[in-house]
Amino acid sequence: MEKAVNVFKDELRGLRTGRASPALVDTLRVEYYGSMTPLREMAQISTPDPHQIVIKPFDPSVLKEIEKAIRSSDLGMSPTNDGKIIRLQVPAMSGEQRQKMVTRVKKSAEEAKVACRNIRRDGNKHFDQAEKNKELTEDERDAGKEEVQSLLKKFEEKISEMADKKSQEVLEQ
Repeated sequence: MEKAVNVFKDELRGLRTGRASPALVDTLRVEYYGSMTPLREMAQISTPDPHQIVIKPFDPSVLKEIEKAIRSSDLGMSPTNDGKIIRLQVPAMSGEQRQKMVTRVKKSAEEAKVACRNIRRDGNKHFDQAEKNKELTEDERDAGKEEVQSLLKKFEEKISEMADKKSQEVLEQ
């Protein structure tokens, strides 16, 4: 369940909120000497102001590849290259875009909750099987199921909290 929450957290980091964040381009993959390499491993990414991302590659010869990767991504930003660094202007989001992003956050949150519920289901099956094989008593099985249920509630609340916080962040002007 912790892993499902971490996956959800990483997904939220990469969502656009209207403010510049290095996480927007962190996971971008760039072709570098024949292999797809994450951008964060080949460049320094910073945000000097809330509407701009600056990417400074460790090796200036890959500027064109980075620019190409940004253009082909679904970020909707056009890079400006000055020969040493790439600047990305993060445009303000319209109200409609913000609503779509909130919907996407809710959908991702629900997927994370479903992943947690699947783990609960597997745990319950395990307890039932153990009781059937006389490894656990009926009371121990029920106690185990209750513990798994309380864990599920805790993780679902955590996911909901994160989703609400991100939704508020997206809706801020």
